[in-house]
Amino acid sequence: MEEKDITRLLEQVKEGTTSIEDAVLRLKEAPFEDMGFARPDFHRGLRQGTPEVIYGQGKTKEQILSIAEKLMEKGQKSVLITRMSREQADFFANEKKDSDLPFTYDEVSRIGIAGEQPDPEKGVGKIVIATGGTSDIPVAEEAARTAEALGNKVVRLYDVGVAGIHRLLEKRSLDEIMSANAIIAIAGMEGALASVVGGLADCPVIAVPTSVGYGASFGGLAALLSMINSCASGVSVVNIDNGFGAGYLAGMINMKVAGK
Repeated sequence: MEEKDITRLLEQVKEGTTSIEDAVLRLKEAPFEDMGFARPDFHRGLRQGTPEVIYGQGKTKEQILSIAEKLMEKGQKSVLITRMSREQADFFANEKKDSDLPFTYDEVSRIGIAGEQPDPEKGVGKIVIATGGTSDIPVAEEAARTAEALGNKVVRLYDVGVAGIHRLLEKRSLDEIMSANAIIAIAGMEGALASVVGGLADCPVIAVPTSVGYGASFGGLAALLSMINSCASGVSVVNIDNGFGAGYLAGMINMKVAGK
């Protein structure tokens, strides 16, 4: 149950369309349920403003389906599933093909969304997502689609890395950076993009190191250390390839600035 659901329930009690007894029963519902293999959190949206998200990697396709069904049974309107494989997505879609439950899957970001679908055109505020190269796009799309699913407007600036820094400094890119409420800078190799963006922007910059790069990049560790040691103020860093974490955090910042 989310905060807006509780507000609506209390308004119904005030209006006399719901009895006090029925309202008490709704509020007494357990905040989670033990399914044996999982304990979905039904009060995540009430506590944090955003309902529970399913991390698909490592789960069976049956577990993902069961958790999503349980969350929606308890009133969650939309379920975001990250790190979802094509096999898991095909299974989910096939199991729900005879129902009226909308389900979409994006293979680049590996994100599935069951239930209400986000409308990117109705997003609020502005989050800019910049990548060093095209190889960073899968992580960037995980961040972008997460942020969009949470109601944020996202602007993508892809392939603007420091090897061709004029791409980042052209007028359109600079205008987007200067007017953003939060920026996600995603890069592998030496991860220099975050410091450059941090030196241009007046909003928080969330740096995401990626595992893109040759041997000495150590699977993203070199970029991670570069970003942690950034000399630009206002740069924070999430874990290697953690597009979801960056999109979620940027969304929280953007919503606060936008007054939502």
